[in-house]
Amino acid sequence: MTVNEPEQATPVAAEIPVPPLPEVPPEPPKKDRRRLRATLRWAAAVVVFAVAGSGTAYGVTLLDRTDVPGLATHSDGRWDYPTLVRPPLPSGSPGPNDDLRNRAGAHYADLRKLVLPAPGGATVDPALKGTDGWLPTKTFLQEFALPADRTEVGQKLTDNGLRHIAARGWTTPDGTHTRVYLLQFDTASIAEHMLSNDFTGYEAPKYPVRGGDAYERDLGFPVAAHLDRVHTAPIRESKPYGAEEVREAYLAAGDTLALIVQSRKGSALAVPFQQTVTLQGELLS
Repeated sequence: MTVNEPEQATPVAAEIPVPPLPEVPPEPPKKDRRRLRATLRWAAAVVVFAVAGSGTAYGVTLLDRTDVPGLATHSDGRWDYPTLVRPPLPSGSPGPNDDLRNRAGAHYADLRKLVLPAPGGATVDPALKGTDGWLPTKTFLQEFALPADRTEVGQKLTDNGLRHIAARGWTTPDGTHTRVYLLQFDTASIAEHMLSNDFTGYEAPKYPVRGGDAYERDLGFPVAAHLDRVHTAPIRESKPYGAEEVREAYLAAGDTLALIVQSRKGSALAVPFQQTVTLQGELLS
């Protein structure tokens, strides 16, 4: 994944040895302070987990507001995302995590450009393109299974001052259907409240999405895939599954609440789900 600072830093690629966990190299002395600020905050987060009964390795490179190469598809099931770049901020505008100048946690960049792009080989879902990139609220509400839940969620979005919804959906050649929604509010506190009080409970989401009967917290989601300053609530469908398995995650980053849903006939694989959630969180952080 690639993520740009407003200074337009040059993309940096990092190879992740697995195992052991790589040590963070010391910052080399340089006269250019802008380059120093772009030095790696972490060299890497290495996540090891099992897929279909066999062990696989998954490395996520996290850089501090600089360029990150998109994660390529390997034998462990990672998708081939394009190089990702945060859109430039308007001149003089702070980032969402600038606590001194941006106490509201506002994203001043165009929200439509913060939606994770589809990986290579995927077919984009035209139904989620919206008008000029903005998705109608009623289309987002169709993600929830029960009509009563759609009504209740719609009212909560109105009561909490929903500003915009940006979205993207796609289907990969293996049949995995992904939907990504970014909901923008006035402040970070509203987005965090919506995640922890309105959409998720301690053990399960409050409003089930379509495709599954019952859901639970995804306890297998790796700790290393969680990001600083991004509140993450991973969820998976409870067994037994129906014709397909559903995975989802809520993220709160700054003034934005994200919902990511993946479903696939038979089983929704853990690797691309975790990769997708982590990359979308990086774009929002």
